[in-house]
Amino acid sequence: MLCSCVSDLQWVSKVRVNTQAVLKRAQQIQGLKTPKKQWQAAWLLKAVTCIDLTTLAGDDTPSNVHRLCLKLMDMHNKGVTTAAVCVYPARVPDAVKSLKAANSSLPVASVATGFPAGQTPLETRLQEVRLAVSDGAAEIDIVINRTLAITGQWEALYDEICQFRQACGDAHMKTILAIGELGTFTNVYKSLVAMMAGSDFIKTSTGKETVNATYPVAIVMVRAIRDYYLSTGHKVGFKPAGGIRTAQESLLWLALIKEELGDDWLHPHLFRLGASRLRCCLLCFSDLLQDDQFI
Repeated sequence: MLCSCVSDLQWVSKVRVNTQAVLKRAQQIQGLKTPKKQWQAAWLLKAVTCIDLTTLAGDDTPSNVHRLCLKLMDMHNKGVTTAAVCVYPARVPDAVKSLKAANSSLPVASVATGFPAGQTPLETRLQEVRLAVSDGAAEIDIVINRTLAITGQWEALYDEICQFRQACGDAHMKTILAIGELGTFTNVYKSLVAMMAGSDFIKTSTGKETVNATYPVAIVMVRAIRDYYLSTGHKVGFKPAGGIRTAQESLLWLALIKEELGDDWLHPHLFRLGASRLRCCLLCFSDLLQDDQFI
């Protein structure tokens, strides 16, 4: 998808977020009852299918990525698969090679654009996207230039993301807002310029910030997604990432999406969970295998 024709940034400039209303709604979401017994097993299974299985460590090696892919294929042989494998650009060839050897069609996602800080020159960030795509990445997780957002340069941010969109080509583009560094809920909402610029997803965090995925910020982001859909008819996906560690938390994120966006978003093409390495994934999977109703 190329950049949207919706470039009326006056929409963005007029936005104001009611903080108290956001916090109240987030409390309501956290108080929702989660499914039990066989229904819980079904929802946990759905959570697993929406996970981007991720390794973004400084000591990642080809063998680490290969082992990650092998573990994924072991799960696949048991009838469970995640949405994608996410790695650094330098590790994309390793992941593609391992999955190809296992005859897997699972997509490889790559972070890019100077992840996690996004503080490298624009041309360097663009080239990183191009290289990841040429190496076989089917999805690219970009980070925004937070300086542009914090200082209110929304048109410049829009232009940058449009360039990333073009560099991605046919690859899906997830745009990471790094919400813990944007300062206000209003800045988070105004980052809907990422949707205007052609993002397939908006994502809360890199997982490297002090504050990552939180329910109040998620409310602001999914409301922006809903408003954008009502204005344009185009559905943009949502990905919370960072700090999601338990099966119970994954159920609550699914409940939030169902409540705020509806059933259409409860699928991997519109909802992903960011899970560092295997923590969330294995917790969900373990719960499934131990559930009598599932077995």
